[in-house]
Amino acid sequence: MGDITTLNQNKDFNRAYSKGRSYVCHALVVYIIKNYKKGTRIGITTSKKIGNAVERNRARRVIKEAYRQIAPKISGNFDIVFVARRPATNTLSTKIMEQMLKQLKLAGLVS
Repeated sequence: MGDITTLNQNKDFNRAYSKGRSYVCHALVVYIIKNYKKGTRIGITTSKKIGNAVERNRARRVIKEAYRQIAPKISGNFDIVFVARRPATNTLSTKIMEQMLKQLKLAGLVS
C-alpha cells in the first residue's frame, strides 16, 4: 500500500472494534481509536458475506484508493479500521471517498 501504514495484528483490530468509535454509512463502517504509535494506521476488513474473493478484493482496492486520496488531510495518531459492506463491491472509489470523508469529518479527523 505504499507509504500507508497498515494494521496487521488481530489485537489491534479487536481494540478498534471494542474500544473505538464507529461511524456507519451505506458502503462502509469505520472504527476509529487513538493510538500511541507514530502516525495513522489503517486496516480493511471484508467478510465472506459481501461476496466471493473477486468482489472482496475489489472492495479492498476501492477502499484503499479512496483512503489514499484522503490520507494527506488526516493529522494525528489513529488506528482506523474500514469494514466493507455489501454495496462497496459495486460502488465507485469516488463515491466511497465521499462517504469516507463524511465519516472522518464526523470523527474530527479531517477539517
